[in-house]
Amino acid sequence: MNVITMASRKGGAGKSTLTAHLAAFCHDAGKRCLVIDADPQGSLTLWHSLRADGQPPLKSGARGIDRALAMATVEGYEWVFIDTAASMWVVAQEAIRAATLVLIPARPGFFDLDAVRATVDVARERNKPYAVVLNAAPPKRGDKETSAVAQSRAYFERLDIPVWAGQISQRSGYVLTLAAGESVCEAPDTVASTEMSRLWSAVERSIAAINEAHAAAAAAQGEAA
Repeated sequence: MNVITMASRKGGAGKSTLTAHLAAFCHDAGKRCLVIDADPQGSLTLWHSLRADGQPPLKSGARGIDRALAMATVEGYEWVFIDTAASMWVVAQEAIRAATLVLIPARPGFFDLDAVRATVDVARERNKPYAVVLNAAPPKRGDKETSAVAQSRAYFERLDIPVWAGQISQRSGYVLTLAAGESVCEAPDTVASTEMSRLWSAVERSIAAINEAHAAAAAAQGEAA
């Protein structure tokens, strides 16, 4: 089971927004996926209540991440997306421990960038693959990133923190579709849909590489035994 945990010590970084859109893209791709809302604010639960078909399914993480994941395993889900809260750091750390991949949203700004380090420390301690996603970024000027985005990338490069090559820009489409119980994947041929589709593709590739590495390590251990 592939577990994508969205985590950040900074509130307002965009964890719920990215979780909702990525889960919708995963579901749209025909994969059996589940969303776990571990944020007491319940933003994902609200979005899910507005969706006409109730898909992808959602469970609360209020009774613990491990319990929700155990049920997801029994029910045969292939992908699980966990939204966490900056205010519930113990729960977030539990979700990071269970993750196949940790995504860390960060807006291009000093406070957001600095807050990433606490999440990175936890992921590194638990030997979990992770990457920063620059979110709510100023839109590109043509094909050129703005100075704020370029400076953010340079900041993470100095700290040897991996960053997704793309960006999620500040666009009304992300908010308006969620408010209607939808996702940008259901509003194709928009710039927002293209950006999120690229992020989803990057997540798929990363998960494939992670699983391949785990399989190779397990095979090597079997040969050595």
